[in-house]
Amino acid sequence: MPVDSMFGTTINVLAKAVDLRARNHTMISANLANAETPNYTPKALSFEKELGAALKGNKTGSPATTHPRHIPLKGQAASVQSVEGTVIETPAPTPGRDNNGVELEAEMSRMAENQIMYNASIQILTKKFEGMKYAIKGQ
Repeated sequence: MPVDSMFGTTINVLAKAVDLRARNHTMISANLANAETPNYTPKALSFEKELGAALKGNKTGSPATTHPRHIPLKGQAASVQSVEGTVIETPAPTPGRDNNGVELEAEMSRMAENQIMYNASIQILTKKFEGMKYAIKGQ
């Protein structure tokens, strides 16, 4: 029995979300590390809409793109595994005298939000695997 059919798409979506949250955390950490670097523009990884669209477009029986050079059909959403997110620049509305766009409070807020969402995804994944373990033991 394939593993995908046992969990549906939940495991794939959560695994991708954890991966993308980790990448976003790296970008936010870089923003904080460059808070004193002149002319630095902070960056963030935007992926929630892309992941949501891939999840909504995940239908069985849709044509598969089995080669990286295949052109996706019009209206066909990307698969969950192909979601990579988009790096966006998030400069502060009022940059400092050295033209640095990092606002420490905003970056710390984004880091806390990202961490909470990461932890929630990990907890849901853990519950999924605990349920599977419970089912295997037959208790």
